[in-house]
Amino acid sequence: MMGLKAIYRRPRTSKPAPGHKIYPYLLGGLKITRPNQVWAADITYIPMARGFLYLVAIIDWYSRYVLSWKLSNTLDTGFCVEALQEAFKKGKPDIFNTDQGSQFTGEAFTGLLQQHGVRISMDGKGSYNDNLFIERLWRSVKYEEVYLKAYQDGREAKIGLGNYFRFYNTERPHQTLGYRTPAEIFNSMTIEATSAGMVESLILDPLRIAVPTLNIAPILS
Repeated sequence: MMGLKAIYRRPRTSKPAPGHKIYPYLLGGLKITRPNQVWAADITYIPMARGFLYLVAIIDWYSRYVLSWKLSNTLDTGFCVEALQEAFKKGKPDIFNTDQGSQFTGEAFTGLLQQHGVRISMDGKGSYNDNLFIERLWRSVKYEEVYLKAYQDGREAKIGLGNYFRFYNTERPHQTLGYRTPAEIFNSMTIEATSAGMVESLILDPLRIAVPTLNIAPILS
C-alpha cells in the first residue's frame, strides 16, 4: 500500500561517548580536487532474515572508491580500526572525516590517524549532509544489493557485499565521474593506489548475527 512501510526498531549506529575529544569539521568550503585528499567513514546496519549486522566502510571522497569495509555484530571500535588499517594499505589522506560516534572518537581510531599524520574532521552533531557521499553509498548498497538478497546469515552477507563492492568499484560507472568507475578515477590519479580491487573483510567462522535485543560478542576481534 502506498505511503505505508513496516515499522521495526532500527539499530542506532552513532552514539557519542562522554569524554571523547570532538574535532572540528574541516570540509566547509573546501574544494576537493583529487584522490587521497579526503577520506570518510561511516557505519550502517545490514538487515538479515533474523537480526542485523553492522557495516563500516571507508571511501575516498573524490573518486567514491571504497577503500575498505568490515562487518561486525557489535558496535565496538575494533572493526572500525581494522577497516582503517586496511585502507592505509591503499594510500593516506590529508583529511579523514567521520561523524561523532564513539567508534571514531576513541583513542584507538583517532590515535591511528594521528600516527599517520592525518588531519581529523568530524561532522556537526546530527548533521546528515556533512558526510553526504557515504550516505549515498549506503543507499546504493541497500537498494542495489541488500534489500534484493535478504541474507540468511553472516557468511551470505559477507559474500554478497564483497561481490557488490567489487562491482561498485570496478564496473559501476558514475555520472558525476564522467561515467567512469571509482577505481578508474582513484587508480589513474594517485601513485599510491594499488591494483583495482576490493579489500574484503575477514573470513569469519562461525559468523554470528546480532539480534536487536542481544549483542554480546563482536565477530571481528
